[in-house]
Amino acid sequence: MARRPGLQAEVLASLALVMAAATGVLAIVLVTHHERVFQPVLASALSIEARSPHLPALSVVPGTRWWFVDGEGRAHPRERGGEPPDAGSLELGREASLASAALLRVGGPGEPARFAVPLDAGGRVAIARLPQDASRRLHTAPRRVALAVLLADAAIFTVFGGSLLRRRLVLPLRRLRDAAEAVARGDAETQVPVEGTRETADLAATFNVMTEALALRTGALEKAVADLRGANRELREARAGLDRAERLAAVGRLAAGVAHEVGNPMGAILAFLDLAARDPGLSPSGRDHLARAAREGERVREILRQLLDFSRPERGVPEPLDLAAAAEETAALVRAQRRYAGIAIEVVREPGPTRALADSHAVTQILLNLLLNAADAVRGRSQPRIELRVGPAPLHLRAGEDVTAASARREPDAICCRVSDNGPGVDEADRERIFDPFFTTKDPGEGTGLGLSNALRLAEENGGRLDLESGGEGATFALRLPRAVSAQVAVRASGST
Repeated sequence: MARRPGLQAEVLASLALVMAAATGVLAIVLVTHHERVFQPVLASALSIEARSPHLPALSVVPGTRWWFVDGEGRAHPRERGGEPPDAGSLELGREASLASAALLRVGGPGEPARFAVPLDAGGRVAIARLPQDASRRLHTAPRRVALAVLLADAAIFTVFGGSLLRRRLVLPLRRLRDAAEAVARGDAETQVPVEGTRETADLAATFNVMTEALALRTGALEKAVADLRGANRELREARAGLDRAERLAAVGRLAAGVAHEVGNPMGAILAFLDLAARDPGLSPSGRDHLARAAREGERVREILRQLLDFSRPERGVPEPLDLAAAAEETAALVRAQRRYAGIAIEVVREPGPTRALADSHAVTQILLNLLLNAADAVRGRSQPRIELRVGPAPLHLRAGEDVTAASARREPDAICCRVSDNGPGVDEADRERIFDPFFTTKDPGEGTGLGLSNALRLAEENGGRLDLESGGEGATFALRLPRAVSAQVAVRASGST
């Protein structure tokens, strides 16, 4: 886009044109006044000089040639040996004699000025021809004065007019432009000084009011966006919970049906196996085969029992419990098992309260599931390690709140136990299905896929949550349970409200 002229240059150019026209008129007036006033004065001075022929030293214009013309038209030079007058001077002398008045003819720029004055009633006339340079000065002097006035006006106008325009109009407008660019870059709280003329000051004040309103609207819009994001997050969580509840309900109905239909035949099979094992004539190999079959049958019965527990869970009574102590007890159970003897299991109690409100049996089952999964994940590692870190934490994030801000609350509303291991972790593709029933990452025959599903269900039934947290080495599952508020804290909380 072509660069347009600035306001200062355009206003100065327009006013300079007006100033030039006004100065031109003034120059014409000065020249006319000069000719109307100066020429009579010069004629009067030349008339006096003409009547003083014996005083050449009093010549008004040095270098002037004088002649005297008698009544018969004979011309005599004033200086001895002078040249005769030119035709123009003689003609001016005749005109002055006929008019009986002094005449001054300046002539054109290239002609000499001439003067003629009658001396007496006898027709004597004195005529003079001024030097060429004197004639030129008569023409150029007023024009020089007019040009000097024009240049002085232009200089004064440019300096003072430009400075005034820049200080009172251009600079306030440039500040407004810079502020508008800052607003366009996102700085909605930009303000400009209210200065300059009344119009620019009003414009600056209006701009400041606009930016204040824009900042308020931007803040309201950011808050609305944050609230909307929080609502969307809660909606996604609610939808995910609803989908998970529907899947669990379907799986529960299926599990109940399968357990009922398979349980009775499996009981009969185990009874016949027991009868067959009582045969005294059974060979040792046959007795061993029957024992193996009975063990696998018991394993099937245990799976059926888990399915029944999953489909018809018994709800415990929430009661205050020390989550760190529960973690220690569960860790001791796992450490006692021979297959997990080489795994370092550490319980870390963070500063702050650790008492949660939940069913102790459910908490033990959740922590046991998490610990066994972690122990299976780190088996075979060079330095297998599991850490249980217990401390206060937020149960839910508020709208527009991040984890750091939530953790800094004065009174956390939950107790969290994070179970971390240095195993291979959970693949990104499996994160969305890790809590689904019958989903497992273990080898076939080593897991039913119901452990994490049961743990999640128990956590939610106790008013808490179970999450798989990302980042770091291995996998980290966070169990959050409602904090058991003591009577003193409850009184303080009610008093603050």
